Amino acid sequence: LSGVHEIEIWGDGEQTRSFLYIDDAIGGLQALTTSEVTEPTNIGSDRLISINALVDLVEQIAGIRCRRSYVPTAPLGVRGRNSDNTFVTAAVGWSPSVSLEAGLARTYQWIYDQLSQGRRMAEAQ
Repeated sequence: LSGVHEIEIWGDGEQTRSFLYIDDAIGGLQALTTSEVTEPTNIGSDRLISINALVDLVEQIAGIRCRRSYVPTAPLGVRGRNSDNTFVTAAVGWSPSVSLEAGLARTYQWIYDQLSQGRRMAEAQ
């Protein structure tokens, strides 16, 4: 991919979130469902990242640059949100094992491959 791509960011991009790779989510759920834990329990990443920093990371992984279009009037949700894994780690020994960078790289490559395959199929028809 080349050139500058545009991305719309709601708010100022400084709101924070945490992201969990699907394999870690499945592993956490499996650990919980086979345990004696009966109370509501968080499974997530305790690493916060701002939306702006997330875009920086995606740019780095994809090898692209994004022009950011901020929408200050868009709904933001809470300013920051992440998971406290203290209980789930103590109760079932689970914690995420895939870093945000590794999970994004895997996800980006999968999406890229799917789009490339779709283009090849369309060109072949």
